[in-house]
Amino acid sequence: MRSLELRIPPLALTGILALLMWGAATLTPLLHVSIAGASALGPVIVAVGGLLAALGVFEFRKARTTVDPRMPHKSETLVVSGVYRISRNPMYVGFLVAMAGWALYLSNLAALVFLPLFVVYMNRYQIEPEERYMRERFGKDFDRYVGQVRRWI
Repeated sequence: MRSLELRIPPLALTGILALLMWGAATLTPLLHVSIAGASALGPVIVAVGGLLAALGVFEFRKARTTVDPRMPHKSETLVVSGVYRISRNPMYVGFLVAMAGWALYLSNLAALVFLPLFVVYMNRYQIEPEERYMRERFGKDFDRYVGQVRRWI
């Protein structure tokens, strides 16, 4: 299954899963749950996720290194500042938070299925290959960082 590694841009995967969440919610009206304030709180959570992802991009830009997660071999700098002191993957955490806000907005149990699928896919096909490259490129500095900062949160 290595052929799936680093193939789908995480932002595109997030969009695809958001559409699938909507489709699942639409096709399973019996799984709708009434959640007070979901239509107001959901978009706020989506925005918080977007902000978290944007902060990750900002730190990469500030360090003048590639933001394209499909090409970790082009990384010039090991970014450990800002939001990267909290998570090794704040952009992915941001995407997950945004999708959780979308699931809340949809208020349908079927939409929730896609959240763990996102995590599993990202761990196996995006993060693990990225971390292999980072370990090769930055060696002990990366190992030290991994020992200090969690993968997700």
